[in-house]
Amino acid sequence: MGLTPGITFILYQSCRLALPSAIFGFTLKVLSDRGAFGGNIIPTWLAVLGSLSFLPIITAIRIIVKSFDDRRQAAKLGARLARRIDGKSIGNVDLLATLRRLWDTGYIADGLIDYVGHGDPVVNLRILWSDMIITVWPEHIKAILATDFPNYEKGKRFQYSMFSVLGSGVFNSDGDMWKFHRSMTRPFFTRDRISDFDLFDRHATAAFTLIKDRMRSGHAIDFQDLMSRFTLDSATEFLFGHCVHSLNAGIPYPHNATYVPPNSATPHAKRANEFATAFAQAQEVISSRERYGWIWPLTEIFEDKTKKPMEIVRAYLDPIIQDAIAKNNVASKSELKEKSESHVEEGDTLIGHLVNMSSDPVVLRDETLNIMIAGRDTTAATLTFVIYLLAMHPAVYTRLREEVLAKVGPTRRPDYDDIRDMKFLRAVINDFDTLAHAWISIQVLSTLGESNCNIPEISLSLTTNNSENQHATTWPSPDPTQKPIYIPAGTKVPYSVFVMHRRKDLWGPDAEEFDPDRFLDDRLKKYLIKNSFIFLPFNAGPRICLGQQFAYNEMSFMLIRFMQQFTGVTLDEAAAPPHAKPPPHWKGGVGRKTIERVYPKSHLTMYAQVSDRMYWSDVMYG
Repeated sequence: MGLTPGITFILYQSCRLALPSAIFGFTLKVLSDRGAFGGNIIPTWLAVLGSLSFLPIITAIRIIVKSFDDRRQAAKLGARLARRIDGKSIGNVDLLATLRRLWDTGYIADGLIDYVGHGDPVVNLRILWSDMIITVWPEHIKAILATDFPNYEKGKRFQYSMFSVLGSGVFNSDGDMWKFHRSMTRPFFTRDRISDFDLFDRHATAAFTLIKDRMRSGHAIDFQDLMSRFTLDSATEFLFGHCVHSLNAGIPYPHNATYVPPNSATPHAKRANEFATAFAQAQEVISSRERYGWIWPLTEIFEDKTKKPMEIVRAYLDPIIQDAIAKNNVASKSELKEKSESHVEEGDTLIGHLVNMSSDPVVLRDETLNIMIAGRDTTAATLTFVIYLLAMHPAVYTRLREEVLAKVGPTRRPDYDDIRDMKFLRAVINDFDTLAHAWISIQVLSTLGESNCNIPEISLSLTTNNSENQHATTWPSPDPTQKPIYIPAGTKVPYSVFVMHRRKDLWGPDAEEFDPDRFLDDRLKKYLIKNSFIFLPFNAGPRICLGQQFAYNEMSFMLIRFMQQFTGVTLDEAAAPPHAKPPPHWKGGVGRKTIERVYPKSHLTMYAQVSDRMYWSDVMYG
């Protein structure tokens, strides 16, 4: 039985912090006893005091020296330091406490928007004397993702906090390991694979059957739960060739239901629910770790909180992976060589393709889990919140349905060309991505470099993307009248697509309104075409999402089929429990939170508050 993250952290920090101080005090006492100070004997109490003072003094000196060196290097490059946010307490701990409080009770990105959402789009949120330069400026994000991509990485601390769930998969790796995972997965996302709609149709049909059954019973539907099951079943069949069949387990009843039938789910359906729940719990834990920053292991002193949910996840995945490896082992070495380049057999699954590249079950599990998070959770969030927005804007729903009926008709199954030609449908999905952006994790990349100050860093909550730069660099100033901004080596440089998508200086005065026409009228040319990096729903550059077209196809297919079946949808707020509703104090705020009728939250992706469901009634049949 291994040590928990908390115990490991305490032992490591005790050695790291206490040992140098003890050595200093011991050395001081030994030299004194041997007459090194002119015969003056240092009392034991003074040696102990010196030992206790050693680390704070050295740390303070390093902080001062680094601050001086940063100013000197910035001046040398004709640059300036990023504007620093100063709190009221030592080490800006009060800022961290505020962000933690807003994470629990505020709207997504509350606090962060106050710093970079309206005025200066780049600031240094320096907590516990560790630089964290946050940006929402397109040119900076372009440098991180594309033009200066080799200079930025996830960083070891971020990878450690995510490792128990993501392993060394594509979302938690850098350098050669990242390239290896990308090369393994890329051939699978060809047009032939992503436009095979039989899979979507089967699971969409099962979902609609559940909707109609629930409507006949007179109860509202938890649409978020339904879409999570639809995308989980689709993802597991697409990736593994083994559907978890979570739709067969049924959907929950609203809290105000007067009668709830006894659960008659089969053992297989119960396992599907357990898998889905465990998968969500594991993601919640690792996102919470990032919110606590470098001290997150102290929240897991008695147990690794990902251990139990990941045991359930692995119990489902490991037999599938072992079966795929065993089947692949019967092939001859010549066949393996021929298939390993880029060829994907017709009807092959992702795991069936990956075993041609590696027979390491850990590598295979890491990669498939990473892809499943991207392929399942973000798509479920987008479908959920698109329907939510359409319920709030019935005229948009009607217009979209008219396009569906005109292009596809009331019953025909859409194909790849139908989806490509439906401009308003694409605009609806895109406009959700400007308002909410389903994948809202912090992409912390770090600038790499040997000049890292060895002071613990604090990360923000997962409302930005985190990076770390390898070498010192400069960013262009958003204000052309000012000098460039100096970014020291080894600095955490989170960027927030969520906040950038809501900046009115980039998207116009109606940036926070749901208006799909912004992707069809003159605003497209005025704002987006001249600067494509203001819109990044799938990231960009070498880390651009490999499955973006698969996701668009799945979301579009489901929405088209939904429009064919139902003439309208209404949000049933009475069916949601009180804690599922936005806090009353949001009404006195600014922006979209004043009009929200659900409680948006986020871990690695966006969702409606955990255990707080989006319920729908009056889904009208077409």
